[in-house]
Amino acid sequence: MSAGAQQVLIPWTPAPAQLQMAYSVCRGITRTNAKNFYYAFLALPRRKREALCAVYAFMRRCDDIADDASLALEERRFKLDTWLAALHRAQQGEPTDDPILLALTDAQRRYSIRAGLLDELAMGTAMDVMDPTGQDQQAANPAVPGLTVQYRTFDDLKVYCYRVASVVGLVCIHIFGYRDPAAEPLAEKCGLAFQLTNIIRDVKEDAAMGRVYLPEEDLAKFGLSAAELLTTLDPVRFRPLLALEADRARECYEAGEQLIPYIAEDSQPALWVLINIYRKLLEKIAARQYDVFTAKVSLTVTEKLRVLGKGFLQRIT
Repeated sequence: MSAGAQQVLIPWTPAPAQLQMAYSVCRGITRTNAKNFYYAFLALPRRKREALCAVYAFMRRCDDIADDASLALEERRFKLDTWLAALHRAQQGEPTDDPILLALTDAQRRYSIRAGLLDELAMGTAMDVMDPTGQDQQAANPAVPGLTVQYRTFDDLKVYCYRVASVVGLVCIHIFGYRDPAAEPLAEKCGLAFQLTNIIRDVKEDAAMGRVYLPEEDLAKFGLSAAELLTTLDPVRFRPLLALEADRARECYEAGEQLIPYIAEDSQPALWVLINIYRKLLEKIAARQYDVFTAKVSLTVTEKLRVLGKGFLQRIT
């Protein structure tokens, strides 16, 4: 067949019932797994809430693949590549029966989300399954087999945080709605604040999975070693280091506050809720003297609902 006679692919459009089902699946994933994000999403108009649930479900699938301890790192990398390739096919208009991809590509078209941003999200989670022996930014700890200090410097860590969190901020403001490009660097810093809070909260849990996100230079600055995270450690020794990371997060939360007036008015309460839930989590950790080792620190449902209630009041006033 000549090039001029080749069949042209007509982009596939899912039926409304398929999209409704797909968004319902994404809502379920978000409600079950997004312990903080979901409360903020409730303060959004329905269509924007559904779009963010689709984005979260995509991120969740990436994380689940990267964290699947039953698979070797090479297998996880292969599954992530396969998942991203499936997204690319769906973006090009090929039929898919995956509800996450159905909802995500619909949200992407509806809110003009750049395809490169979604690729960055997947690349961020892929950084968790890179081979430490072959990556400059990772440093295997020979004294503790299986334990890896992921990043040598805070600047190295920021690259990872950009992909898994700052990019999320950029995707969110596309859905929230904004016009001034000044919103973009603020959204990036807001995402960094959230990710630093997560890193502080999850130090013990991440170490159990063989990952240490606290930068190697920061550990050395306070005379600490990654090996201590897997022993009967003294939380007091880690307090100054975690306080340093918390101060960095606080600085970034200020950018989040500055971002609020840049986004569409109907989305401002949701962003306010999200910032305040995460900020309250950070301050709860600080109030416990940064002891994230004895028990995992989280906000109670009541604490989150109290923040959400204030957000709803902003929406109706």
